[in-house]
Amino acid sequence: MTHYKIALLGFGNVGRATAELLLRKEAELKERYGITFSVTGIATGSKGRAIDPHGLDLPKVLEAAKAGKPLEAFSAIPSADSLDFIQKSGADVLFENSPVNYETGQPAIDHIKTGLNLGMYVATANKGPVVHAWHELKALAKAKNRQFFHESSVMDGAPIFSLFRGALPAAQLLAFKAILNSTTNLILTRMENGESFDDAVKYAQKIGIAETDPSGDVDGWDAAIKIAALATVLMDKPLKPAEIERTGIRGITPGMIADAKAQGKRYKLICNATREGDTIHGRVAPEMVPMSSPFYSVEGTTSIIEFVTDVLGNLTLIESDPGPHTTAYGLLADFVNAVQPA
Repeated sequence: MTHYKIALLGFGNVGRATAELLLRKEAELKERYGITFSVTGIATGSKGRAIDPHGLDLPKVLEAAKAGKPLEAFSAIPSADSLDFIQKSGADVLFENSPVNYETGQPAIDHIKTGLNLGMYVATANKGPVVHAWHELKALAKAKNRQFFHESSVMDGAPIFSLFRGALPAAQLLAFKAILNSTTNLILTRMENGESFDDAVKYAQKIGIAETDPSGDVDGWDAAIKIAALATVLMDKPLKPAEIERTGIRGITPGMIADAKAQGKRYKLICNATREGDTIHGRVAPEMVPMSSPFYSVEGTTSIIEFVTDVLGNLTLIESDPGPHTTAYGLLADFVNAVQPA
């Protein structure tokens, strides 16, 4: 039986879902994997930080966080900022879930570096450090005899990175095609049902999958950074979002939706990456998809990715209606996979 101290950096929807999943799976982790745990630190963006080396009362902290109460009342040790929090948490495992920075990947990169340098296993749902520092962070993890995993950074908890890391040895990824942005797929689905673009965006904001400023989704930036993350890791070629040909869905009108429907097609925001010699070409843009395509029936917040490798036919993975709970599962899976003997 091995006991792990866990720090949760970021305690929004995903962080809280991760805490709830840890509690739900506590007995199973102990019985199946010989893992016990305590949460010694929780940090939020706006409600403060709590550290207790003996373990926080997780159900009570969850209750307080959901009520919007500050967390300092649970803390036995003060911390000045996120880096100080990581250092003082005494954790063996860091779940890093700070907001994504498309341009630099900071401050998540520094969070992960700090954790690894302190001998922590690190799991993140943040795409920024994967795109901007993956090779550096993997090398650091190896030097510290630890793991840095990031399953939830693309398609939530669906096993994409671990699929190639474990189940597909010696498979070379030549290309992929995907619907990776749930928000735009939901907007396009609702426009097909007669809503205007603006009303569809407002609905996505109302249910919490679109930000107050939806430009990251509707202008294709979220899709572009996911392409970059997949290409950087699975094709082993660093690719930045700015290098990806990018067109969002603002230009899609109800008339275009109707014309596509008349042709038996639907508009989808399609992500592509193709290996061309020693370079990777990435593109995200709206495309009309025919009924014969597996992408045609992908509606709402569902995501899909189709891989082309040198050893198999097309391999397709679909994740239906993801949410914080599926992202939390990806983080939990990373934790279990990271600490298990190779």
